[in-house]
Amino acid sequence: METIELINAAIRGVDSNQVSDGYHTFGELYEHRIALFIALCKIKPYPACWRSQLHHDGSAFEGWFIMGIGKDRGEQISYHLPMSKWEETRFAHTVKYAPEWDGHSGEDVLQRLKDL
Repeated sequence: METIELINAAIRGVDSNQVSDGYHTFGELYEHRIALFIALCKIKPYPACWRSQLHHDGSAFEGWFIMGIGKDRGEQISYHLPMSKWEETRFAHTVKYAPEWDGHSGEDVLQRLKDL
């Protein structure tokens, strides 16, 4: 077996939220990311920050909504957030459909965050 196959076999059935670097679990870091993104959205002027329960084509991921900053291609920063955070984000501009995803990658989002 190749190394990656061995690693995948070893972690099947492991709750990734409990995986730790010795200081924080993935679950804890994910909660930090959510809280930081919500805090950032709170300081962006209305309606730059938006939220929607539906993707641009009307599809959705059950239990999740989309929150973003910027609607135009090349400026979007967006994340799926758990529905448990919906009320906490009521300050955001609610839209029926999220803007069409511009194909941004994690690397794109990091650069766009640095450019804010």
